[in-house]
Amino acid sequence: MNNLIDYLQSPEAIRERCDRLFNLALDDKLQYFRVDLTKLEKCADYVIQVMSDDYPNLDIPFHSRWRHFEVGNVSRIAKLDEALAEFPSLEKAKIKFDLAIISVLLDAGAGANWQYLEQETGQIFRRSEGLAVASFRMFVQGAFSSNLDLPCQADAKGLKNLSLTALQQGFQVHENNPLVGVEGRLKLLESLGKVLIEKPGIFGRENPRPGNMVDYLLNQANHQLKASQVLKAVLIGLGEIWPGRLTIDNVNLGDVWIHSALAGIQESDRFIPFHKLSQWLTYSLLEPLQELGIEITELNQLTGLPEYRNGGLFLDIGLLQLKNPADLQKTHPVGSELIVEWRALTVILLDRIATTIRKKLNMTATELPLVKVLQGGTWTAGRKIALELRTGGIPPIKIDSDGTVF
Repeated sequence: MNNLIDYLQSPEAIRERCDRLFNLALDDKLQYFRVDLTKLEKCADYVIQVMSDDYPNLDIPFHSRWRHFEVGNVSRIAKLDEALAEFPSLEKAKIKFDLAIISVLLDAGAGANWQYLEQETGQIFRRSEGLAVASFRMFVQGAFSSNLDLPCQADAKGLKNLSLTALQQGFQVHENNPLVGVEGRLKLLESLGKVLIEKPGIFGRENPRPGNMVDYLLNQANHQLKASQVLKAVLIGLGEIWPGRLTIDNVNLGDVWIHSALAGIQESDRFIPFHKLSQWLTYSLLEPLQELGIEITELNQLTGLPEYRNGGLFLDIGLLQLKNPADLQKTHPVGSELIVEWRALTVILLDRIATTIRKKLNMTATELPLVKVLQGGTWTAGRKIALELRTGGIPPIKIDSDGTVF
């Protein structure tokens, strides 16, 4: 069972299980979606145009939470670095881990009707960027710390004592400004506070906090870390925070779902792992590690992120097609086979589109890793085409999210 759990927590399992569904789609044997690879070139050209508009020199950063902290041309991270100038480099990395982990866990879909007014700049932000700025402001104001003398940290006591009212106030939630899944977000942070205490080997004993994962990773590093090692630490450290998931031997598998088309002898043969938020978090933890001088290797082992911007791009451009257009009018639970299919096909198409883009640009996988294709890239293109096609840029498929998957 331990081997099975290790497998389901690996990027290899994500690709292998998703590829099985993708091959069924190519044979038109899936219930909800078909794939039209004749649209691959069109999609690649669209993404390349978006990349060229935003990054004319193709000097693309990682797709991570740090990009969102810079929205509105405000150098929030530079100001944070100034405030942390007197701290040792190791403590700076821990603070950035605290910030990134908290912010990513709060980053599930906000809904189309929520917005955040940043008092410091007077700017209004929505969706992921709004959630990033709101969580950043809460973080620097000490909302997640139990130590008034050290506001820029998240610790177990601070997270366990966080109230729904405080979270709603931090995100400016009220009757006319609803945030999807706000209760689910609070439960996630409460669960994080509990896990920090339960796993001292990763999060420390004296002052359990997410940032102590830096020490855990440095103990594995010899000036280098595989990207998959960081993902593994995230899955081991944070796996128990996810609500109502599949389990094996009482181990919470996290972002793992079932699809009946993957028939096998064991029930687990039908499991499809995605680990979307965990991989998004992993991508967001790499930069603080690089600032410590750690070289990140085998970056392309991680997969693309199966969420509604990347998946929406493929649907909007015709690479993916819903067999029953009436499904566009319905709202679908995240564990439904329609959503599982959509996400699985998105993972494989992201690999395919990355390969196509590299060929067109005459670049290698090292020069243009998948994490930069996402940033450059498919996520931005997914949002752009959604805005072109639908008022408010809403996703093409309606998802009933509890705030812990997308």
